[in-house]
Amino acid sequence: MKKNLPTTPDRRTFLKTGGVAAAALLTKGAIAAQTPHTLPPLPVNERTRTAMPTRNLGKTGYKVGIFSLGGQAALEKHDNFDVAVPIIERSLDLGVNYIDTSSIYGGPERWSEQYVGRVMKTRRNEAFLATKTKERTRDGSLRMIEKSLQLLNTDHVDLWQLHDVGLPEDVDAIFAKGGAMEALLEMQDQKVVRYLGVTGHYRPEALIDAVNRHNFDTILMAMNAADTHIHSFTDKLLPLVVEKQMGIIGMKVPSRGRLLASWTPPSLDAQRHSWEGSAIAHRPGVMTMKDAMNFTLSHPVSTVIIGCDNIAQLEENVKIAQNFTPLSNSQMAALNELAAPVAEQSLFFRFTDRSKG
Repeated sequence: MKKNLPTTPDRRTFLKTGGVAAAALLTKGAIAAQTPHTLPPLPVNERTRTAMPTRNLGKTGYKVGIFSLGGQAALEKHDNFDVAVPIIERSLDLGVNYIDTSSIYGGPERWSEQYVGRVMKTRRNEAFLATKTKERTRDGSLRMIEKSLQLLNTDHVDLWQLHDVGLPEDVDAIFAKGGAMEALLEMQDQKVVRYLGVTGHYRPEALIDAVNRHNFDTILMAMNAADTHIHSFTDKLLPLVVEKQMGIIGMKVPSRGRLLASWTPPSLDAQRHSWEGSAIAHRPGVMTMKDAMNFTLSHPVSTVIIGCDNIAQLEENVKIAQNFTPLSNSQMAALNELAAPVAEQSLFFRFTDRSKG
């Protein structure tokens, strides 16, 4: 760690705020040293306007393509540069202008941020870049953003999000003294992050509490054709975030394939040894990717993020977005009912064991 870090008044103030642990101070110093004086203009991918429809990302002023690239699938696999990096490059070539990742995608090595960072090294100004912290403390989250900046090859991210807020105790910890919310606000003030968001897919109540405690710019929430059948985000959470004019990003759209008729369930043993096994799937899904995407996009969302296994999937998703036409109420109701028999397997993420025992 370099000594004699730049000590402008803002940086001196930043270095003095809270936290006495040496590691935390070093982390804050490292971030302060690379803080830009001002944020650059919002990213622009010139291909987006002709590639697909765009929508407002809440009140941010950013026009986001309705299909965005998620940081999982091929982008979270171990040492998968040869597959993941071309997917990211191709997504930008096709007009995608929003890329989502996280500090926990790809395990301790954070492979997802590594792959995205490889591309951002030369194409940072083409993508609205979003990452997340799963940490609930201020100091833990500061360490997360420092590493994210390093791996993503950037001095700022456009959106920093609280990852997977699912329980009341998550919200209480985040907003407590020394909680993660302090880190988010400090990094926004220091122009390390542009906007702040919250994410979740487990239960709507904790997210409702979170967005009522702070005016987040965005929310990333699970929304698919099975949603209304179990702990519905669409019924309970969506009206609130629409009222708050937040940028709404839909995720879990095909539910890791479990909604798709083309999907073959893994063996029972394989499912039991994965987190998706929280709701065992015994049969394929019931609809096409086009149905799944069109269903979620027919709601008042800004965009949907979907992870891709290969370039063919990416190209299919971009084509669906390009040709999107909103579904009628009757078409949406029909897909919702079609999903009912596979609702549990399609909402597997709402059955994980989150007990503290």
